Amino acid sequence: MIRISTTQVWVHDQNEALDFYTRKLGMEVRSDASFPEMGEFRWLTVAPPGQEDVTIVLMAIPGPPVMDEETAEQVRSLMAKGFAGTVFLTTDNAQKSYEELSARGVEFAEPPNQMPYGIDSGFRDPSGNSIRLTQITDPSVG
Repeated sequence: MIRISTTQVWVHDQNEALDFYTRKLGMEVRSDASFPEMGEFRWLTVAPPGQEDVTIVLMAIPGPPVMDEETAEQVRSLMAKGFAGTVFLTTDNAQKSYEELSARGVEFAEPPNQMPYGIDSGFRDPSGNSIRLTQITDPSVG
């Protein structure tokens, strides 16, 4: 069987992203390893507590030879627009989660709104990645 174990978001600054995903979103560090032999490559993953089977890699935009500068600039441009990818989070109580995250300093661009599939809200991480927080009320969507 094939399963999803890890996904990744591009980040401008891994330390800033780590602070945001752990202190503001409440996730925990799963892996933080540096590899000097790979040009100081850092493998940094986080995940929600209690969800052991999936992690998010907070991936720094690499330079040459992995990624040429033109491609890196395209990634940065997409991130600035919120179109480099989206993390979809679910919650049992959208309003409560919205209030808790707001109190921790998360700035929502879209507060909780009733949608056909549930209650949906949105914000961005410090690198510009789009994050959706949804309370699914239509079981056919979850």
